[in-house]
Amino acid sequence: MKMGMELEATKSVIDEKLTFVKVHMPWDVLCTYAEVLHIKLPIQPNDLSSRPSPWRYLSCITKYFYPNEDLIRKEAEFFTAPFEKDRLDFFHVRDRDAFFTESMRSRMVSCLLLLQPKGSCHISFLFSRRFNVKSKEEGCPNERFLLYQEWAHPKSFYKMQPLDLIRKYYGEKIGIYFAWLGFYTIMLALAAVVGLGCFIYGYKTQETSTWSKEVCDPEIGGKIVMCPQCDRECKYWRLNSTCEASKKLCIFDNFGTLVFAVFMSIWVTLFLEFWKRYQAELEYEWDTVAFLEQEEPPRPEYEAKCLYERKNPVTGYIFKFKLMKINLLQLAQDLKELEPLKEYVTPQMATSVTASLISFVVIMILNILYERVAIWITDFELPRTKTDYENSLTLKMFLFQFVNYYSSCFYIAFAKGKAVGYPGDPVYLLGKYRNEECDPGGCLIELTTQLSIIMGGKAIWNNIQEVLLPWVKNVIFRYCTRVASEKVIPRWEQDYQLQPVSKLGLFYEYLEMVIQFGFVTLFVASFPLAPVLALVNNLFEIRVDAWKITTQFRRVVPEKAQDIGAWQPILQGVAILAVATNAMIIAFTSDMIPRLVYYWSFSVYPYGKSSGHTMEGYINSSLSVFNTDDFSNFSMPIGKVPNMTTCRYVCVYRDFRFPPGHDRQYEYTMQYWHVIAAKMAFIIVVEHIVYLTKFILSYVIPDVPYAVKEQIKREKYLTQVILHETNLKLEWERQKNEKNSASVLYHF
Repeated sequence: MKMGMELEATKSVIDEKLTFVKVHMPWDVLCTYAEVLHIKLPIQPNDLSSRPSPWRYLSCITKYFYPNEDLIRKEAEFFTAPFEKDRLDFFHVRDRDAFFTESMRSRMVSCLLLLQPKGSCHISFLFSRRFNVKSKEEGCPNERFLLYQEWAHPKSFYKMQPLDLIRKYYGEKIGIYFAWLGFYTIMLALAAVVGLGCFIYGYKTQETSTWSKEVCDPEIGGKIVMCPQCDRECKYWRLNSTCEASKKLCIFDNFGTLVFAVFMSIWVTLFLEFWKRYQAELEYEWDTVAFLEQEEPPRPEYEAKCLYERKNPVTGYIFKFKLMKINLLQLAQDLKELEPLKEYVTPQMATSVTASLISFVVIMILNILYERVAIWITDFELPRTKTDYENSLTLKMFLFQFVNYYSSCFYIAFAKGKAVGYPGDPVYLLGKYRNEECDPGGCLIELTTQLSIIMGGKAIWNNIQEVLLPWVKNVIFRYCTRVASEKVIPRWEQDYQLQPVSKLGLFYEYLEMVIQFGFVTLFVASFPLAPVLALVNNLFEIRVDAWKITTQFRRVVPEKAQDIGAWQPILQGVAILAVATNAMIIAFTSDMIPRLVYYWSFSVYPYGKSSGHTMEGYINSSLSVFNTDDFSNFSMPIGKVPNMTTCRYVCVYRDFRFPPGHDRQYEYTMQYWHVIAAKMAFIIVVEHIVYLTKFILSYVIPDVPYAVKEQIKREKYLTQVILHETNLKLEWERQKNEKNSASVLYHF
């Protein structure tokens, strides 16, 4: 109140011990703190003509995909400048009540209250209007109602988001998240179409695949006896028992997958580059181009725990800091707290699905542990501002989640079945545990199963958490705090009964989407449907998040943000890594390179007997022969097929070894080294081509559109003109006063 704020206390209707305080900021106080916080406000309408939209000719159709213009009108564009009380006449003030938006007012109130000395108050900003009741006041629309009707309501799932209204009501930080999520979803639509086409191509060609036909043929695959895949307990089995699995593998392991993997490497570059351009447009439109970290006040936790002071050599301000000292005992205490189907479902597939489900459960459990460890470490660092805190936590949490979600996929893709030896000399881990082998068709189908279960399970679990849990908690809380029917509960008290917003705000929303982005890009060569699943999930995610913050949670404190923060370099790092992982999946996990080598080299003279290039005989060529008498006593299977002296096996990279009785029995053949050379050449060529293409695209596509650069220059010029005219006016008034003073002295 000493600083000019007006307070109005109201007793709670439900709880007598609870008091609500309405905070009002008069015009003079708003002007003062708008200047302190460097808030940019309109100075004059934007006089630069904007480029016409390429979709203007389809406006009669596209208008149905945008919010109702009669309810949410497009805001006029203005040039803006940091507000100064002394230059109020130069700002475009048509209505004082509407000059400062709700998010600006809330942010100023928040900064003012948090800066109170020795204050540990808990601030919760509540809604002032109901989300399901239209405003009856002319010229004063209920923005919460408009957002619910045109954005959060399920019937509006096909409409574009009203980003300007979101930013105006919730602040730039919320707005930039939904802008990024919407842009990511739109870009996913293109990837989903191409991925779906790749899947359809594989599905249509699975019956015509020569090597799949050989596996299923009773005269070929039915007569090939495979060696046991474990010691003693495992039995011999026929190759055609994996017929259905080999057909399913053809859906994902085909030449369309190679094209799609290269396409996704280009897509991710275009996504990041075009997002930078769109983000630059939003930065200008939302006045965050010159957003400085100095504008952000220190966190209350930082102020409370800091013990020492130091002068900032740039600004001259005194800031506090805390010397870090590791307390191992405390660390130990914190860590303690962290405490007919038979034809299609083969034993190998059942094992893969079960293992993937178990892996998913373990991942969700470890999430809790990793989250607490990351938060504990970040709290121990004591970052100064909330932005510093979130950026520090973002990196730690992503690294933890990267290991948690992707480690099993990396293991299946690049480690499983790659060091197993051969039946007579298997490789043991620690001299005791035999390394597990892949399915004869390769580990690609297992990687596909792992990805689909983790992606699908994660999406379902997250939606349950985001939709059901807040709704159930609110219903229970309202039931427990119900009052007599004659009592009227004010709007603000009803909103106080909603769920409180997490201290980390949008952090978990970003984390969920970035983890999904990793699945879509890092392993897309094994699962072309990943973009389709991500697109469907995101269409729900946008509306679920909108419904959640509009109806189930208290209103967040509006915050300013220039971009998506530390998530931007993380996305760029994932995009770079995705090129290498997809090239290596095609080379070492897929069976594509061995098939190509056989088709072009070993199916014809001098290695093959065919007169032309063909895939016939590939299965027999890729399976090495093993003499059953060469089993060691430890690995000798208990059962044995009568009159059988040899069995076939496939191990690492399609094992090509000399047969028993050869001078170099069980050593690698020339075909093996041809395949290895082809794999390495493929990785080098593809990576260099894709990285070069990515570099060219990054260079050609400017980060800031030319039109935005022009508007920024125009705005700076107008600001300088205003400053110049103000200085001239002050100088003229000074000279006038001096002249008047001189005339008064002369009169005396």
